[in-house]
Amino acid sequence: MSKATAPIASGAPQQHAARNYAIVTSAYWGFTLTDGALRMLVLMHFYKLGYSPFVLSFLFLLYEAAGILANLIGGWLATRYGITRMLTVGLVTQITGFLVLSFMDPSWSAAMSVAWVVVAQGICGVAKDLTKTASKSAIKITQAAAKSEGDGQLFKWVAWFTGSKNAMKGFGFFLGGLLLQSLGFRGALWAMACLLACVLAGVIWSLPNLMGKGKASKSAKELFAKNPGINTLAAARVALFGARDVWFVVGVPVFLYSVGWNFTMVGGFLAAWTIGYGLVQALAPNIVRRSADGLSSEVPAAQWWSAGLALTPVAIAVAVWLNVPNLQWWVVGGLALFGFAFAVNSSVHSYLILAYAGSEKAAEDVGFYYAANALGRFIGTLLSGLLYQWGGLLYALAGSAAMLMTCWLITLALPRKKQSR
Repeated sequence: MSKATAPIASGAPQQHAARNYAIVTSAYWGFTLTDGALRMLVLMHFYKLGYSPFVLSFLFLLYEAAGILANLIGGWLATRYGITRMLTVGLVTQITGFLVLSFMDPSWSAAMSVAWVVVAQGICGVAKDLTKTASKSAIKITQAAAKSEGDGQLFKWVAWFTGSKNAMKGFGFFLGGLLLQSLGFRGALWAMACLLACVLAGVIWSLPNLMGKGKASKSAKELFAKNPGINTLAAARVALFGARDVWFVVGVPVFLYSVGWNFTMVGGFLAAWTIGYGLVQALAPNIVRRSADGLSSEVPAAQWWSAGLALTPVAIAVAVWLNVPNLQWWVVGGLALFGFAFAVNSSVHSYLILAYAGSEKAAEDVGFYYAANALGRFIGTLLSGLLYQWGGLLYALAGSAAMLMTCWLITLALPRKKQSR
């Protein structure tokens, strides 16, 4: 039987499931490493050139906006053409974005440079969410091929995948600063394109071509007609990730630089925060009590952790408002607590979307959910520059707190039983 038609679960379902899970996770590690490096490359390079906080956030807007459509279409395409093919398309698109960005000429005007970067970032935004949707969907497919391991195994796989990829993104922040310093802007982009080309070759060689291929929705109405659990969770996800990016994209990096930190220190903190956040995500199944039905304990956990998370930016904002001594360390410590609670929240959400999703159209369900994730990042990115420019870190933290309260209120409506479309 050829590689293109071999079923993913023939012979030994658990071995095939674990193998494909490991391959997809490794491929997404490579992708996320370069994606994190790209964000730090762009942020540090253009801040050094004197761009304002709002312009810096604007550089990432198309990146986030493109992800909304990419997730919706990507989920449908992954169901129609197979997860492996869409993972391949995502990697090729990211390489293209790197090469386009590398052609930027320092002699161009500021307006031309910004426009070029925004377009290149948009290409990379499409790549990121095509790859993420395909990768997360593959976990549901491979887990379905090893049903004997149950929902508890699904939570472990999702938590490890999500946590490890965020740890890799943290290493990517450090890698971006290192490559920018050692190879320059263009050389760093070429090096990352070569790394992804190696990952691409591994995916094409290792994964079944038709993995995850199924019957896709035939109309937009069918595509968007998700069950109440998916719809509610998607709305909560918009608020959750908007609450993170409203301070993470521009506010905290610029604040720390403004109080005397250099680029290496800022990049190191963001890397350490993201790595720690990823490790907590991977450990979330040991923190959150699991239930036999996969929802009765996990849904209340999402609600309680959302409520606790909402209090963190409020406490940090009070410290900023009072201008307490050694404020930078209060901010760093507060954001460490924020990262812990946010990681548990994010991991539980990532599990719940696959718990609510059906296996037949898991890619579409995941794509719809991560389109909401991208919308939250878009809103957070836009507000990050605006709020910081209007009122500094205090306004950014206030915006984060408001979004988290919204997230908590939405999670109160999450169903505790699986419902069909």
